[in-house]
Amino acid sequence: MTKVPVNQIIPISTVDGPGSRTSIFLQKCNIACGYCHNPETQNLCNSCGVCVPQCPEGALSIVNGVVEWNPEKCVNCNTCIRVCPRNASPKIRWMDAPAVMKEVEKNIPFIRGITVSGGECGLYPDFLQELFTLARAKGLTCLCDSNGTVRFSQYPELMKVCDGVMLDVKAWSPDVFRALTRGDNAAVKENLVFLSSCGKLEEVRIVYVEGHVDAEAAICGIAELLGPLTGSTRLLLISFRNNGVRGSFATFSSPTPERMQELANLAASVGFQNIIVK
Repeated sequence: MTKVPVNQIIPISTVDGPGSRTSIFLQKCNIACGYCHNPETQNLCNSCGVCVPQCPEGALSIVNGVVEWNPEKCVNCNTCIRVCPRNASPKIRWMDAPAVMKEVEKNIPFIRGITVSGGECGLYPDFLQELFTLARAKGLTCLCDSNGTVRFSQYPELMKVCDGVMLDVKAWSPDVFRALTRGDNAAVKENLVFLSSCGKLEEVRIVYVEGHVDAEAAICGIAELLGPLTGSTRLLLISFRNNGVRGSFATFSSPTPERMQELANLAASVGFQNIIVK
């Protein structure tokens, strides 16, 4: 079984897909969004030790050159996350699919399914396939929450047990995407076509930051790629908020409700029928 770094498991969530779900957040991402709301999930801890002496509860220590976290002492003050120089967290657990499923099973009477997020969950396709196989055997639906930079078409066995992908389309122009994330969005566009063609596109999301996200181009570009499937695709337009954001984006303001409505109107004009503004 594949072990992955688990940042946290939220037993009951109503914001990570349809119905009540258990959400599993994995550590490490392959891009670095300027507006990231949980930047501490971007990188793996390199055991530099900066956080250890600053933990007020002594929940961190260095053992054989590696930072170890004692969850029994931890009070989740997040001092370690605030002082980390590289957007990482020492508070992770390396878990395989049966271990994660053991946590999920505690919630089965109250949940419809599970959603695996990140970081970027697509970096761990073998683990996803193993976990989803176990979860579906329990009657649970299985979703990925992804930045779309990993090509899901390369993992047909995973897609057989994945009910859908919530795809975050961060920007449309490659230059805008690179400025926002330091990454490339060619795979995102490929995933839009692939996932929609096989009925696995659960939701498309755009987080709008005034002046930094080409939302109009993204809305029109998505509709052009989806074609006749545009009307049946759920589009979530999210107003940027600086909660948890670090760096220059932490000083940015949220777009006005009127601006978000303009984007919703544009989406409707190009064929989207299921539009949600948050």
